[in-house]
Amino acid sequence: MVLFGKNMLWNKIGRVGMIIVLMACSRPSDDPRPTVLVTNNILADAVRQVAGPDLQVEALMGAGTDPHLYKARFSDIQRIEDADLIFYNGLFLEGKLAEILDQIPERAIAVTRVLSESDLLPSGDEEGAIDPHVWFDASLWAKIVRGIGNDLSAFDPQNASSYQQRAAAYAAQLEQLHLEVDSLMSVIPAEHRILITAHDAFGYFGRAYDIEVRGLQGISTVSEYGIRDVSSLVTFVTERRIPAIFIESGIPPRSIESVIAGARQRGHRIIEGGMLYSDSLGGADELGSTYIGMMRHNVTTIVNALSQQP
Repeated sequence: MVLFGKNMLWNKIGRVGMIIVLMACSRPSDDPRPTVLVTNNILADAVRQVAGPDLQVEALMGAGTDPHLYKARFSDIQRIEDADLIFYNGLFLEGKLAEILDQIPERAIAVTRVLSESDLLPSGDEEGAIDPHVWFDASLWAKIVRGIGNDLSAFDPQNASSYQQRAAAYAAQLEQLHLEVDSLMSVIPAEHRILITAHDAFGYFGRAYDIEVRGLQGISTVSEYGIRDVSSLVTFVTERRIPAIFIESGIPPRSIESVIAGARQRGHRIIEGGMLYSDSLGGADELGSTYIGMMRHNVTTIVNALSQQP
């Protein structure tokens, strides 16, 4: 068994605090199809749409998992070793895990590499960083889906036409979704077109669908907020008479609840607008268990809450 083929990878693993002894043989499986491992479940949904029945697609992170905070387990490194192909978001969404995947470019693909510089938004967390939450612009996600089709075609040329057809069909659905979201968002009154959430994950959504966005925390949930941040946001929502702010799946609601309480103490009528999916899809029994379902849930929740009078 070749352990990633590079001694430098083992050094990198050591630097991120992983001491791992891999098994001497591959993980047994009754499924003869090649295994494609995907880091987060939002991306895994896209890969499954393109892979169809030809490949076995597995997600490393389950529903509700925050990729910013995710720490790879010993078993994850085994899964990375066993996978025939790996897809990850890139732009440092996966944090330390990306440092491992960067060492095996022959098998690990960052899907955001197909986007141009003009497609991307800067992150306010640190100089030179890029916001990784590109999936909140459905038109950009369509570009990524087409890129996945090309990647799977190169990996498995025998089924290339199937991957290309499925990628084109799903990308067309996403482009239609983009138009649908834009139309739905247009009903929000101009003075209420401000989306406030726990962390600053909705920048691409704001640019694509013409709504100002603010987060109590930065781009990454690793960043922290303090009393001054809460007070500043309370002042903002009170002065702008914002009718609702939103909690996010996978993030404790206490930060947003403190802003709501502060605004109410100042006499401003504000509600918790509902839960939005941000860095992960929902469970199998939820509307947000697919990318399209997630987007429709989020938009419906935002429109319903922000169309109210404060």
